[in-house]
This record gives sequence, C-alpha cells and structure tokens, in this order.
Amino acid sequence: MNSSGSSKDSGVTEMSSEVAPKNPEQSMEQVSEELHGKRIFRRFDSLDLESSTVPGRYGHGSKGAGLSVILNLAFQSIGIVYGDIGTSPRYVYASTFSNGIKHNDDILGVLSLIFYTLTLIPLVKYVFIVLQANDNGEGGTFALYSLICRYAKIGLIPNQQVEDQEVSNFQLELPSSRQRIASMVKAKLENSQFAKFFLLFATMLGTSMVIGDGVLTPCMSVLSAVGGIRRATSAITEDVIVWISVAILILLFMVQRLGTDKVGYSFAPIICVWFAFIGRIGLFNFIKYDPTVIKAINPQYNVQYFQRNKKEAWVSLGGTVLVITGAEALFADVGHFTVRSIQISMCSVTYPALILAYAGQAAFLCKHNHLVKDTFFESVPEPLYWPMFLVAILASIVASQAMISGTFSIVQQSLSLGCFPRVKIVHTSAKHEGQVYILEVNYLLMLACVGVTLAFRSTEKIGNAYGIAVVFVMTLTSAFLVLNMIMIWKSHILLVISYVLVIGSVELLYLSSVFYKFDQGGYLPLAFSTVLMTIMYIWNDVHRRKYFYELDNKVSLGKLKEIASDTNLCRIPGLAMFYSELVRGIPPLFKHYVENVPALHSVLVFVSIKSLPISKVPVEERFLFRRVEPIDQNVFRCVVRYGYTDVHSEHEPFEKILVERLKEFIINDLWFTRSKLSNDENDDDDLDVGFVNGEDENNDVKHVDEEKLEEELEREIEALDQALHAGIVHLIGENEVVAGKGAGIGKRFLINQAFDFLKKNWRQTENVFDIPQKRMLKVGMTYEL
Repeated sequence: MNSSGSSKDSGVTEMSSEVAPKNPEQSMEQVSEELHGKRIFRRFDSLDLESSTVPGRYGHGSKGAGLSVILNLAFQSIGIVYGDIGTSPRYVYASTFSNGIKHNDDILGVLSLIFYTLTLIPLVKYVFIVLQANDNGEGGTFALYSLICRYAKIGLIPNQQVEDQEVSNFQLELPSSRQRIASMVKAKLENSQFAKFFLLFATMLGTSMVIGDGVLTPCMSVLSAVGGIRRATSAITEDVIVWISVAILILLFMVQRLGTDKVGYSFAPIICVWFAFIGRIGLFNFIKYDPTVIKAINPQYNVQYFQRNKKEAWVSLGGTVLVITGAEALFADVGHFTVRSIQISMCSVTYPALILAYAGQAAFLCKHNHLVKDTFFESVPEPLYWPMFLVAILASIVASQAMISGTFSIVQQSLSLGCFPRVKIVHTSAKHEGQVYILEVNYLLMLACVGVTLAFRSTEKIGNAYGIAVVFVMTLTSAFLVLNMIMIWKSHILLVISYVLVIGSVELLYLSSVFYKFDQGGYLPLAFSTVLMTIMYIWNDVHRRKYFYELDNKVSLGKLKEIASDTNLCRIPGLAMFYSELVRGIPPLFKHYVENVPALHSVLVFVSIKSLPISKVPVEERFLFRRVEPIDQNVFRCVVRYGYTDVHSEHEPFEKILVERLKEFIINDLWFTRSKLSNDENDDDDLDVGFVNGEDENNDVKHVDEEKLEEELEREIEALDQALHAGIVHLIGENEVVAGKGAGIGKRFLINQAFDFLKKNWRQTENVFDIPQKRMLKVGMTYEL
C-alpha cells in the first residue's frame, strides 16, 4: 500500500501457502519445522500475506454445480425471478388496445409483436447474452459498472491499491487478439473526467429507475389481480377495489421485517401453479376459439399492423412493452441462483407458458373483441374462475415481494459506492445471504405504493409509468453491456454492431413509444428518479469532497513518528480503533484528537473501511494490516475491504474478527522475517561463505537473531493481550462539514443545507457497523470543504 504514514516495506519473501501458519497459536518451532527444506521464490509486500494463504488464490471460477443442484435452483428461481414477467398477461392486451380493437388482423399483429419481443429481449438478450456478464455470479446494473471499474480506473475516489488485484476473484482478464480496440476504449474512459461522471450518473439513474420499478410493480400487480373480482359481481366499485389493494399492500410491507426465508419455498410452487394455469388455459382457448392465430409467427403481420395503424400502432407499443416487465430480474437475481438454472427454468417453463397464454388470449379476442378491457379473467373458463382469482392474488404478492427484496439489495449496493445515506442493513436469513431488510426503505416504499395506488386507481395509467421504468433500465443495461463486450470480452466488432442494430433498435423503438405517454402517467418514474438521484448526488458529492479533504490534510509519516515518540503523551492501557475511509495515510482526525487529548492507548489501530468494485470479498482476504513506525509503539494500519453485496454480520462482532486477524498478522509478520533469515542463510551456503571455519559463528548469530524474534513476538502478543484486557475503545469522527470561505451559493446550499438535512435524518456510522455504545468515543471535527 503506497501511503504516507503507513509503514516501511518489510522486505519479506514469498513462500508456498503450505508453510503458512495455520493459526495464531502455532509456535515458531512448528513454523521452523515446516520451513525446513522449503525454497524461497520471490520478494513481495507484506500486505499480500493474507491473500497468499487463501486456496485457489488465482482461480476465477468455482466448480460447476451438479445437475440435481442446478435443477433444484431452477425450480426455486421460478418463484423469485419470474413473478413480475409471469403476471404480465393480466394487463398487456388491455393496455395495448386502450381504444378498442378495430380489426382482427390487429390482434395478429400485436401477437406477433409479443412473440418477437419475448424472444429477443428476455430470451436472447438476457438469458443467453447478458447473464454471461455477471460479476462472479452477481448481476444487475452495479455488477456491470463494477466490472468496468475493475478494468478501467474510472472511480472518482483515488483509493485503488495494488493489493486489491490480489483478491482471489478480482481479476478476470481475458486475452484476445482484439486488445487494441479494448485498450483504446479503456484509455478514453480513464482520461475523460466527463466519461467517469457520466458512467456513475448512468449507474445512479439505472438504480433509481429500478427502485421506481419496485414501487410500481406492487401497485400494478395487486391492483390488476384484485380487479378480477369484477367478473363475479358488478356490485364491487372501483373505490372498493382500490382500498382492498391498499390493505394488501400495507400488509405486505408490514411483514417484510420478518424476512422471506420462511415463506421463500412457497414462492416457487405458487408461480409454478400460476404458469400451469395460464399455460393450459391459453392452450384451451387457442384450440377452442381460433387456432389460426399461430400464423402470427410470420413477421409480416408485424409490418402490416404498422402499415394499417401507423402512429396508433407506434403508440400502442407502450402497452406491448409490458410483456417484458421484470426481464431485468433475470439478470439482477442471478446471484441467488446460477446462470444455467435460470436458463433452464426460462426455456422449459416460463417462455412456453407465456407464449401459450398470449396466444390463447389472442384467439379469445378474435371472437370477443368487446371484452378486451378484461381479457385475462374473461378468457378464464367458468369452473376455473375462483381458483384462478385466488392464484392471481398470490402471484401478485410474490411478484411484489421479489421487487421489494430487489430494491433492498440495490440500496445495499448503492451504499458501497457512497451513493446513498447510511442505512442499517438487517440480514433476515441465516441460510441465504441475499435476503436483507432495510427499515427506512421499506416504509418509504410502502408510502409511495399506497400514494400511487390511491392517486392513479387504474392499471392503465400505472402501466404508462411502468413502461418507461422498464425500458429505460433495459436500455442502460445494453449500453453497459456494449462496453463490457468491447473492453472485457473483447468481442468481434461485427458482433457488437449486430447487437446494437438488433436489440438496441428494438429497445430504442419501445423507449420512444413509452415517452409519448409522458403526460398520462409516464412522468411518475422520472419523478421518483429525480428525487432519488438528487439524494444520491448530494450524498456522493459531499462524500467525495470529504475524502479529498482528508487526503489533502492527512498526517505525514514524519508527524506521526513525532506524535508517537512524544514523551509528553501519556500511554494508557487499552486498544483504540480510529475509524476512517481514508486508505492512503493517517486521517486528520488523529492529529485533532492528540492536540485535545494528550493521551494514547497502548495499542493503536487505524481502521479504514473500503468498498471494492467486486461482489464479495472472501473473509480470509478482507483484512490488510501493516505496521506503522516506530515499530515499538504498537501502531498498526488496517484496511477492511468489503464487496458491494457483503453484509456486516451481527453474529460475528467486527472487533472480535479484527483482533483475531491482528494476532495472525503479528505472527505471520514475524514468520516472514524468519523466512528472510532462512533465505539469507541459503544464499550464504550457495556462495560457500562460512562453510568451514565460519559455520559455527554464523549459526550462533542466526540463533541469537531467532531468540530476539521470539522475544519480540512474545512481547507484542503480551502487549496486545494486556490492551484487550484493559478494554477496546472505538473512536469515530463526528465530522461537521461546512462550505469553505468564498464558496458560491450553490455549494453552500449543497453542503450546509441539503447534506446536513440528510445526515441528521439518516443513521450514523456506529448504527451501521454495530459499534458498542458503551465503548464508543466520538471526536468532533469540522471540515471546511
């Protein structure tokens, strides 16, 4: 780690991981026995120590899961991934033919559109292309952005370290003869500040749109399902339907804090029953009413539909696009399953059931044009109406639950980039890592859903808003994917152009259509995005300003030595942890503390919390330590690295793990010093130095050095144990940020009003990391930015 005030280069040497100490209790004699006969290979930095002991350090893939595991995951994915796209048949035809059906051939034209849209976007684009762009199994907008961050230095905060590339699943470089184009694109991104800001902006926009989708999906799903009761009785008014939907939504959000672990396995059977119902009913209607709708496979009906209706056909695409709502979930939720399992479930269950459902409804509409407003429930055979109504309600709850859980995960990822105010992430399942709950976000989503349902009251208006959110996110995903294809996959330029011309053109056509209904509800997701983007921008901007302030005012190495060696400072028993996000150097908080409190604990650890552009960091590779000079002062630097999906576990206290890793580091650091002595001895033997008369003298010197190392190890471990016995104190900066003198009115408003408001109304650091209140000390300091 190249940071001033960090430490010396220990000058240690690399050895095979088989001789690394297996635990802190391993004695130096045991290490010596393991070292005997081993050969030293090359020199490397001590911060590489932890990562070098991890098996499979340079491996970038896991072993493929067995067939039974894949099939089990494929079954489970049906309940989590396809709830949204699977419930779309309830409202697609009603939204597409908002002005009624004028010609039966229009039904064939729309069915043709539906068939090719389902085939091109969810199946070809997501299942067979986008899923391959996962980040070590994780998907979504953040996964694509993080992949790009790893291959190009586009991060706006300069906290990159060489050691980050040694994390076992960090590097994914793919050699290719098309390196020149990839290098050119990479250089353009790295050298353009505008490109860096634009990519971050696009990521934040995509995130905001997905969160907006998380608001609209429950409203659309529940309202359309409850509306099906109108077929049974005309006495049910629109007001009753709306209030029943609101009650279901409130109940759904109230049970979120319990987690989805207990009900998770019920999702897959419900959606499987749903697909069985819509598939068989679709096949029944197809055979009964008009089997000739199969000719819609001919794309000519597509062309004729546009020739016949012109502008109206283009406008109707805003309804047709609802067939692919939830397609983004195929990519976003891949982290809970595997690529192969989602491919199997999509191709064998979801895609056939949806095609049959839409074909059956088209056949029904050919004979009942006037029932287009309630196509779904009107096309259900009478004996199956009530079972279908019940399953529809359950399926809408499942679809809503999937998007709510996805929103929690997205907010968690936003925190890793410093793009969202601090919130407490609660891990609701001991079995499934991805199941998290965020109190603040849950209640904000509930209020937004209830407000949208009461304000819009119909699926047609909500559908206009829904379409914009869906297509916008898909278009952003395609843009990131193209960068991924060029820079990381190094795909042939003809393949990239083909993707843009085929998939990109379809998405841009849909995007142009949904914006036409901007004033009919389409403004809603953009309004949500504007609010969320404002919050994200304010927090991220001030977050970066604070980091650069600490970087510019960090404590120099000379100043740190001076402070640590000052005899006027009282060294009191105990271990103090100074928290900071600064990776390179000692934060100014330390100097401010010493100037006001002339006392230091016997052991000091400067803890830097850092997020890597990677989904997960193995626990074994999470902590990086380094000594800080002077060595006898027991001062250490610690960089704690998390991935954007890592959850801070409450079951394993942070301080306990840190102390265990610190002990390992002290022993391992001495082990490397011992290795250097062994290496020096081997070098002397090769040169025949002291081979005869000087051999005993050299051995005596080596024995004395080993004794000193043993004594030093015992002294440091004893000092650490005494400090732990005296107690641990967590020192956190209670930083007030104000605009500097001469700042403009915009900057003053951004920092003094907007950021201050967000900071006061969201959680503080100690609430996020579960720092014990009784052993926490806040150090006040004002940053003039």
